[in-house]
Amino acid sequence: MRTPGTTHPASVDASIHSTLPSTIRADVAVIGGGVVGHGIAWEVQRSGRSVVLIDDAPGSGASWAAAGMLAPVSELHYQEEDLLELMLEASSRWPAFAAGVADASGADSGYLTTPTLAVGADAADRRALMDLRTVQLANGLAVEPLTVREARKREPLLSPAIACALDTPADHQVDPRRLVAALRLALARATEELPGLAVAGAVDGYAVPDRAAGLLWDGGTVAGVRLAGGGTVLATETVVANGLQSGALADLPPGLELPLRPVHGDILRLAVPRHLQPLVTATVRGLVHGVPVYIVPRQDGTVVIGATQREDALSDAVSAGGVYQLLRDAQALVPAVAELELLESTARARPGTPDNAPLLGRVPVGPAPGGEGSGAEARHVPGLIIATGFFRHGVLLTPAAAAICTELLDGRTDPRWAPFSPERFSKPATATQRTDIKETA
Repeated sequence: MRTPGTTHPASVDASIHSTLPSTIRADVAVIGGGVVGHGIAWEVQRSGRSVVLIDDAPGSGASWAAAGMLAPVSELHYQEEDLLELMLEASSRWPAFAAGVADASGADSGYLTTPTLAVGADAADRRALMDLRTVQLANGLAVEPLTVREARKREPLLSPAIACALDTPADHQVDPRRLVAALRLALARATEELPGLAVAGAVDGYAVPDRAAGLLWDGGTVAGVRLAGGGTVLATETVVANGLQSGALADLPPGLELPLRPVHGDILRLAVPRHLQPLVTATVRGLVHGVPVYIVPRQDGTVVIGATQREDALSDAVSAGGVYQLLRDAQALVPAVAELELLESTARARPGTPDNAPLLGRVPVGPAPGGEGSGAEARHVPGLIIATGFFRHGVLLTPAAAAICTELLDGRTDPRWAPFSPERFSKPATATQRTDIKETA
């Protein structure tokens, strides 16, 4: 099923592929056309650099299925507190980021600052949400309990049988599909208005509709990208942001491990009949007998329902059990869900890491001359930045990832993001190999 009027991103047309030149040159090459890759490319372009975005089906991966919840508070999980600072940084950047995209593209990304309601179906769910609130409050986050009457005054179609509700004013939302479309417009418009940013041979001055096969090296420096179609992109800097495919790129730095695992989730899109609009005015994140579910309203009168998570799937096939679970649990919180029209069921895999945190930054190759304690900064593989493994936080973290990558291009680093170094899962024995990369430059 597919939503009427919705254009699904398609793989590159063969005729377009045949018109690409054998070599394309840009200041920066971004591999990966999801929300994160597009956000990075746009910020790079805004910094005055020419950029190409390499993807044969942009926006069709995890971004196509994402609900777009911008939820640093609700997404705080036990033993993942290290992520909180990055999530809050991203959340603080979202208003300016969304306004900038809208101004540059002339299109609405579906960014809404409506709050989030956390709802529990029974007493055990209430205890779980209140336990989480204790952790949230300890981290300085605002989560306020509401009575069931107060919650239903705000959202009249909530079930009167819910056990609790909590207001989370800092958690907002965006429509990822509209966001990707707006970012693509912004990238193309910039190349029209500022011809110096347009890349010769790239579609719309920035897009390379092909798949990245591997990295290009010039001595010890990453010098661009080999394309699956046989062409090459030469770039001063390359950003690897193609999600699950990142670890499969050929010619990554020796010893670099990018342990990404696919975490599939089902998501439903449903039309709300006119007599039930709005079904809900704010995002509802629920626990139903310990199982999470969320209902996200869209500006076009539809809602998105999701929250399933499975790591045993090998394809993007939709799980019948997942669809049943989502509809069952959503109806427990908002019974009128039973009257909605099911427009679309989709499944995609998100790129998870062993600690569920992103792989973000440059790849170290050892200490600079002078040794430890000399005041010299560590060296990195020149020409390479990694930005992948965002798991369930990709949309939320896009503005922060884009800003961090642009700062790295400017030669600036922020020690706050050191815990997300992309080589943190690499074997210590490979340090000499990584140093050899640098020394052969």
